[in-house]
Amino acid sequence: MGMTEALSALDTLLGQGLSRSKSDLDLHGRSESHFPVMAPDAVAYPRNTQEVAGLVRICAAHGVPVVGWGTGTSLEGQAQAPHGGIAVDFSRMSAVLEVSPDDMDVRVQPGVTREALNMELRATGLFFPVDPGANASLGGMASTRASGTTAVRYGTMRDNVLALEVVTPTGEIIRTGSRARKSSAGYDLTGLMVGAEGTLGLITELTLRLHGQPEAVGAAVCAFDDVAGAVSAVMDAVQMGLPMARIELMDAASVRAADAYAGMDLPETPHLLLEFHGSEAAVTEHSENFGAIAQGHGGAGFDWATRPEERRALWAMRHNAYYAILALRPGARALVTDVCVPISRLAEAVEAASADIAASGLIGPILGHVGDGNFHAVLLIEEGNETELETALAVSHTMVMRALDMGGTATGEHGIGLGKLDYMRAEHGAAWSVMGALKRAMDPAGIMNPGKLVPPMN
Repeated sequence: MGMTEALSALDTLLGQGLSRSKSDLDLHGRSESHFPVMAPDAVAYPRNTQEVAGLVRICAAHGVPVVGWGTGTSLEGQAQAPHGGIAVDFSRMSAVLEVSPDDMDVRVQPGVTREALNMELRATGLFFPVDPGANASLGGMASTRASGTTAVRYGTMRDNVLALEVVTPTGEIIRTGSRARKSSAGYDLTGLMVGAEGTLGLITELTLRLHGQPEAVGAAVCAFDDVAGAVSAVMDAVQMGLPMARIELMDAASVRAADAYAGMDLPETPHLLLEFHGSEAAVTEHSENFGAIAQGHGGAGFDWATRPEERRALWAMRHNAYYAILALRPGARALVTDVCVPISRLAEAVEAASADIAASGLIGPILGHVGDGNFHAVLLIEEGNETELETALAVSHTMVMRALDMGGTATGEHGIGLGKLDYMRAEHGAAWSVMGALKRAMDPAGIMNPGKLVPPMN
């Protein structure tokens, strides 16, 4: 690799937009999860698409790896640099370019965060619904095909990205998709790029679908004696077609963590957190219907909240659950699992995972987006304790293989990155090789986020 020559050319292109400070390199080599620091050789801060294209052309000419960076919230090491290279930080490309209220769409740069976008949209009566919890960048959310608490009603990033501008591995700027709501024109390159984790190019602009702010919003929390009762209530609600906007499960351990972290006083039993959107009458009707379903499965203390401050407190508890769980063991790192199974197998999968965690001796609360069969276990491990790390990896492996046996997937929303790479062949079989062929066709030099998502190129 011609790293020295590439850095010299990048310095000319970017000037102060290229950093080699140790603090910057360390920051862009870290993960929110258990992976060790894997730092790049430099961090680039482009200001526009032309600078991104020029950067990629330089790196392609010298065989230097390119790794996209949004806000660094990914949990499977997607934005780390195991082979060094250039981390491309999109924080200076954070403009909302065009809001089209009549068409209910918006064009944004990739560094815009979901919270910043919704602040910008407040006066329009529209909002962007995909909510992974963290205030992630929209470019990063598209790259990992993120979803979150609202996916049960509004879908994932796959459903809400209409079009993209992408810089390819050769430095060419292409556009995929359009603002039309449907098309039969050729390959779905937008769908290909959403979830590609930066292995096929760098997203430099997104056109996103927006949704109308609901007239009324109601949220509730409901306690259950066990996970099976909670999941059974969810299954009944889904099969009835009850239009839930969010429905989240927290097991007894995660509720205990939330109580301690947020000063709550919920009973230390499994809980469902849910939200309905619609007219005043519809929200009332749907909440009453769910309350009856929950009661039939042992639900108790159905506490309904319609005031905004009450809803914010409820969802802040859920969004902060990861940090609340970390606080159970100060100084620990987390290995976060992320399996998704058919909803009919969810209770079985969660109960089996709970038994595995108990047998391991680890602290590992479980929570998840039960409306679509996705759940997480946050396995806490002592920093530098290799024995605990191996134990946590073994528990995670068992959970993944069980999910695959149930017709599920190794990851419902966190993506593959480094952490789930070994499960791609088991899940996709020969189709994984097809993904590798697409990667080689678009990126024959293998510079785009190498070592992630697809089979090794050499």
